[in-house]
Amino acid sequence: MRVDAQRVVVTGMGAVSAFGLGVAALWSGMREGRSAIATLRHERAADLRVRMAAQVPAEYAPEPHFAREVLPQLDRVAQFTLLAAAEAVAQSGLCFEPGTSGARAGCIVGTAVGGETTQDEQSRRLYAENAQRLHPLTIVRAMANAAASQVSMRYGLHGPSFVVASACASSNHAIAQAVHLIRAGTMEVALAGGSEASLSYGALRAWEAMRVLADDGCRPFGASRKGLVLGEGAAMFVLESLAHARRRGAPILGEIAGVGMSADAGDIVAPDMAGAASAMSAALADAALSPSQVQYVNAHGTATLANDINEVRAISAVFGAHARRLAVSSTKSMHGHALGASGALELVAVLCAMAESRVPPTAHRDELDPQCDGVDHVLGDARAMAVGAALSNSFAFGGLNAVLAIRSA
Repeated sequence: MRVDAQRVVVTGMGAVSAFGLGVAALWSGMREGRSAIATLRHERAADLRVRMAAQVPAEYAPEPHFAREVLPQLDRVAQFTLLAAAEAVAQSGLCFEPGTSGARAGCIVGTAVGGETTQDEQSRRLYAENAQRLHPLTIVRAMANAAASQVSMRYGLHGPSFVVASACASSNHAIAQAVHLIRAGTMEVALAGGSEASLSYGALRAWEAMRVLADDGCRPFGASRKGLVLGEGAAMFVLESLAHARRRGAPILGEIAGVGMSADAGDIVAPDMAGAASAMSAALADAALSPSQVQYVNAHGTATLANDINEVRAISAVFGAHARRLAVSSTKSMHGHALGASGALELVAVLCAMAESRVPPTAHRDELDPQCDGVDHVLGDARAMAVGAALSNSFAFGGLNAVLAIRSA
């Protein structure tokens, strides 16, 4: 067992999602099995084949949340990050002041794309409108590290702060890096998670070209599934060494007990069961958990044909006979596939499931694909059950896999 200074716990969490602002809105939707996927809202929706998305509600406006002098610096992805971080810090009870916690605290954010709406807007001005000058803050809004930099400046975090970009595994990779840095003693506190706001016209056109999007909802593991549904949002967490959290009497929401990472080193888009299984096995080993000690897996579960089958087979390979008793669900069926933010939104699901002894469902009632049999799927409705240990899976294009092992508080 690791000493308290090397055990990493969660003391605060915050979220922005298609259900609205805050963890309460996100968890309420997931617990109730409601889908936030709806008709795409976009000024050029009529020109797109994309029909559905999981978007932050239309009533969201940044102006009430940010100072007038700061807002021009913030792409939508940085706005979401700051809002989620603020909720997490408030719950944690931390007060970052010069010479105190900020000296050994940092920020690591996962994002697959970064400031996409800024890139898209300014490209339109340049190429479609023949503008001779772009917005003077284009670079600081669009740069991939902007979200982490904005959080570090907001709270005076002088420790390591950076962005991790590994497509759909970005959040879990970011949290894994924070865990390792806290274990190493480089930091005592980290704000870590993921954020994405990439539903621009250009990005949507690019996703159309891949032909992996569904036009009738997201049905992971379902027999009639057609593909993923894009989403947006953010979730951020205050991570601390257990020793630091205990010294200040902080609330402990759960422990990131293990992390596992691997690369398929194969195809750029086709998943490899061995890579996924390797990351899950590594997370269990890092957490000193046996497969039989895990009750729940929050699956990557994108509702694409290849991923769902591959993931179930990987889970079965890792958990053996226990897989049949292992509750598995994909909350992307409700909050959409938020790319680099997905793992962070899904960690909220795991921590809330542990706190309330209720596992969120894969929110559809489609017939199960026989090729996805092999685990105990939680379909349609949430399930009341105690969860003492869980895995949260993220598997990305490029064959990059990152898995978190979580223990209850």
